[in-house]
Amino acid sequence: MQEVVVGEVTGTGNAIDVSVGFLPAYVRLANPTNANVPTIEWWYGMPDGSGIKVIKKAVNEGGTASYSVGNTYVTTGGISTYRGTPAGNPVGFTIGTDADINVSGEKIRYFVARQ
Repeated sequence: MQEVVVGEVTGTGNAIDVSVGFLPAYVRLANPTNANVPTIEWWYGMPDGSGIKVIKKAVNEGGTASYSVGNTYVTTGGISTYRGTPAGNPVGFTIGTDADINVSGEKIRYFVARQ
């Protein structure tokens, strides 16, 4: 059985269930389509819908372009355990509705490690 799964889905703006066949210990999502390349990380024990979100933002001070990086602990719209249909044993994760990560038509890349 795989210990790590990587993949890609297209954002919808709505929650997206991703089945990987096991209970994740760690999930990292990235939206490389967005110029700010937002990421969100979640690990086992964190509440459903949560995550640590990091966003790189362009800053222009005095005509010089640079970037600042900000991180936020989100409590809604993040990552959750996915229990399959009908609800049963955990089989994956759910990408929440975070407006920086899950944008309709934009790619979301994921890295998932097994517990």
